[in-house]
Amino acid sequence: MVRFHRRSVSRQQTQASPGGQSVNRLAFSATVHCLTGCAIGEVLGMVLATWWGWGDVASIALAVVLAFFFGYGLTSLPLVRSGMGLRQVAPVAFASDTASIATMEVIDNLFILIVPGAISAELDDPLFWWSLAVGLLLAGIVAYPVNRRLIRRGRGHAVVHAHHAH
Repeated sequence: MVRFHRRSVSRQQTQASPGGQSVNRLAFSATVHCLTGCAIGEVLGMVLATWWGWGDVASIALAVVLAFFFGYGLTSLPLVRSGMGLRQVAPVAFASDTASIATMEVIDNLFILIVPGAISAELDDPLFWWSLAVGLLLAGIVAYPVNRRLIRRGRGHAVVHAHHAH
């Protein structure tokens, strides 16, 4: 008698997203995508503000603005390349990325503020780079369930993937 051993996989992991990928895979991809935009903006913002000698509030503000700019930009480029107009792309990018980027920015900047000396560290100080990297990693970990929940509800990056075939 041959016995088949069923692999234990939760129902949620096997449910397909609108693009046919598993929800977990799409949420991971969305998180990495948003984290890339956030990281570019955060690092550039913190580097520029530190180089220019700006204060803590201005440094954080610049980093947050640039994180949203690059996050939305990375989402918008493939949609524009697919032939969508900017009037169509902007609401899709805002709807898909705002919650994820906002979550990442809150976590990353809280971490930088909590680590003693991190916000005032200079560019040549390993604390500057270490705290920024760990803050971004934590931000991605916290944003993953946010993205997963949005995708399961047909929101977030599920909206972007629905437009990729446009």
